Amino acid sequence: MNEDFARREICRVGRSLFERGYVHAIAGNISVRLADGFLITPTDACLGFLEPDALARVDAQGRQVGGERASKTLALHRRIYDAAPEARCVIHTHSTHCVALTLQPCEGDLLPPITPYYVMKVGHVPVIPYHRPGDPAVGELVAGQIEQHRQRGTPLRAVMLERLGPNVWHETPAGAMATLEELEETARLWLLAQPRPRPLTEAQIDELRTAFGARW
Repeated sequence: MNEDFARREICRVGRSLFERGYVHAIAGNISVRLADGFLITPTDACLGFLEPDALARVDAQGRQVGGERASKTLALHRRIYDAAPEARCVIHTHSTHCVALTLQPCEGDLLPPITPYYVMKVGHVPVIPYHRPGDPAVGELVAGQIEQHRQRGTPLRAVMLERLGPNVWHETPAGAMATLEELEETARLWLLAQPRPRPLTEAQIDELRTAFGARW
């Protein structure tokens, strides 16, 4: 991805997420992998008011070489990129409905497969037990989940950090944003639906695998 384009896309996606309420205040961050390093939003930056030239530029070894001070979540983003070579963009938010689900007992996957587009566009979202923001141990837990699901044939596009929010990744910033949107809206549906909806059946999920290559 061209660096100038990547800088503009990070700002465009950040502004879109902020204006639609997927992020708030100075919560959340976005990074992009370049051929020789990374771009990431600055620490304590509001995603709605990013400037392309202010984004932190980091080399392949994680050393900052330009821009404002990098977000403290850089280590986690780099660990995701190491574990998921297909990833070119990582987005982290504190999306309201996803976080709300982890304020009650929550183990395994964040959500059951209740809609076809959740199965097709998001897939499994394992919950990572609570650690303080920036704790380096989280990166190893996330990398472990990525590897476990790859071995099962259900590669991940997202994980959920308990009480903090989702991390999603994709080949482009636009793709990562779409994955985040589908995840947060499915969490919202799950919280709104009373009684709780039944998950899709295994036969229905298998049909999505056959017709659309769903990774569930």
